[in-house]
Amino acid sequence: MTHFSIKVAAAIAALATGGAALAEEFPAKTIEVVTHAGNGGGTDVTTRMMMLRARRELGQDMVVVNKKGGGGAAALEYYKTVPADGYTILTFTVGHAAVMAKGQGGLTLDEIRPIARGTDDPQILMTKCGTYDSAEDFVAQQKEAPITYGVTHLGNIDDVSAFMFAKRGGMQTPKMLPFDGGAELAVQLVAGAVDAGVLNLAEASAQIEAGEICPTVVLADERMAKIADVPTAKELGIPVSFSTVRGFAVHADTPPEVAEKIEAALVKSMNHTVYQAFLESAGLDSTSVAGSDVWGPQIETTVTEMNAALKELGFIE
Repeated sequence: MTHFSIKVAAAIAALATGGAALAEEFPAKTIEVVTHAGNGGGTDVTTRMMMLRARRELGQDMVVVNKKGGGGAAALEYYKTVPADGYTILTFTVGHAAVMAKGQGGLTLDEIRPIARGTDDPQILMTKCGTYDSAEDFVAQQKEAPITYGVTHLGNIDDVSAFMFAKRGGMQTPKMLPFDGGAELAVQLVAGAVDAGVLNLAEASAQIEAGEICPTVVLADERMAKIADVPTAKELGIPVSFSTVRGFAVHADTPPEVAEKIEAALVKSMNHTVYQAFLESAGLDSTSVAGSDVWGPQIETTVTEMNAALKELGFIE
């Protein structure tokens, strides 16, 4: 072997061992986790609950960085500016999917690498108990005349869910009435201000327990354990599935060994009893937690579905 060949071989060996060292050494400093929610918001709380055990798994401190604004656009814009070294993780939600679908936020799907999903909270179409005889009756009446849905967002997951349910089920185009939050919507649904509400299970738990609000259709692939008697839209022949999802992502060009280490740590931490108890308190279960193999395709499908629905709703051209 020539002197030059020896140098080349040594350089290649150094690069190989350097990559292994990077994987072993990461993380060597505090990790930031960026959310678009303010302190105490659902996404903020989910992020902090994940971090309780992830700190131990990664052996480093983790801090939340709140970047509010634009329904998630500000968080995406900020995340675009940080290095792709794994030291900043993005909490990605269905709100970010809507922002991407509108071409906002400065980040595209191919610029992020999905890591793990933390919550998968199906959208549920709820009605005032006694208004409809069954889920089939709920659908049949909407084929005769449009109804009014209460939602907590316009141009986002709530009205998209109701719109796509009606469209794919051959129903009349519904009217949308926005409210400030799920708690207010639940109260107004009981009061009769709207015919139906697009809610998550935890948002109307008190009224459900009181027998005032009845979950009528679950927009998920499978029934929810907590309300096992409520059919899915797909069981009614309507191919619609929408969830309020929260998970984590890093830059697409993050070193693979670093991204894999983060994924393993986050999935393990969210399968711990501490995080599982948090899911239980929100009416969810262990199926919420998933790795990149499930989370990645779900993000892609959500952005695609959002784009198509928002075009039909007139929010984008």
